[in-house]
Amino acid sequence: MNAPNENTLPLAGIRVVEFTHMVMGPTCGMILADLGAEVIKVEPPGGDKTRSLPGLGIGFFRSFNRNKKSVVLDIRSDDGLAQAKALIATADVLLENFRPGLMDQLGLGYDALAAANPRLIYVSHKGFLAGPYEHRTALDEVVQMMGGLSYMTGPEGRPLRAGTSVNDIMGGMFGAIGVLAALRERDHPTRGTGRGRAAHRPAVEGVADHDHAEFELGQGRHFTGCEMR
Repeated sequence: MNAPNENTLPLAGIRVVEFTHMVMGPTCGMILADLGAEVIKVEPPGGDKTRSLPGLGIGFFRSFNRNKKSVVLDIRSDDGLAQAKALIATADVLLENFRPGLMDQLGLGYDALAAANPRLIYVSHKGFLAGPYEHRTALDEVVQMMGGLSYMTGPEGRPLRAGTSVNDIMGGMFGAIGVLAALRERDHPTRGTGRGRAAHRPAVEGVADHDHAEFELGQGRHFTGCEMR
């Protein structure tokens, strides 16, 4: 079977601008790129630090950034920020997983960008939902422990981290699904809104969805829950 031409893939003609690092945000962009979108990854001077991770992280950049283009912009400088805004003005989708509040501080939050590009679909990948933890950063291990996945994975009384970054990857997948839904909503031939929207994908919600499914199927051990204060 011949490989599909990039112009015949489902998302051909869709431009995605990506401000991401590590796993969750890049996974979302990777899926969209695999489906034919033009994904442009904005990297800081010196490149995404994920490129130089040692040990278990050594393959992260190569694994989760295939089929993407890259451009280096210093978005903390006036010139770099102006170039980033000009690029975003041409985009259908923006992805980001910076620490909470940073994009707004830089003038790259949804409200500011949607005023200039109302068709923009804006996806934020974060650790937590709105609430007392919303300004905290989170790694996959933290989410696995707080969400109870490690309790189900390990032996009785010995919580164990899953072997891969399952919540980050799952969060990226859900983000990509959200993009597909938002594109459909925007571009539907008879009831399309013509407008984009903002979507917030927290990692903890993803593991909670997974835990719920496991318990509903009767595959989970006794679990007392995890209270978030």
